[in-house]
Amino acid sequence: MILPGSAVRVTNINDIYYGFQGLVQRVTDGKAAVLFEGGNWDKLVTFRLAELEAVDITAGKKKAK
Repeated sequence: MILPGSAVRVTNINDIYYGFQGLVQRVTDGKAAVLFEGGNWDKLVTFRLAELEAVDITAGKKKAK
């Protein structure tokens, strides 16, 4: 389930943002506004929910002993 604050990845291979990961800012009418941050730029782009997949941001991190 994609809710505001969720980390997501763009899955539409025909989109210029394909493979980019961002944070969902708001969800309305089957669409989500996703914030992309990178270096010296920020961009807010709207996608259909079907074009996004949730990302587990904790995957791949090692636990401290």
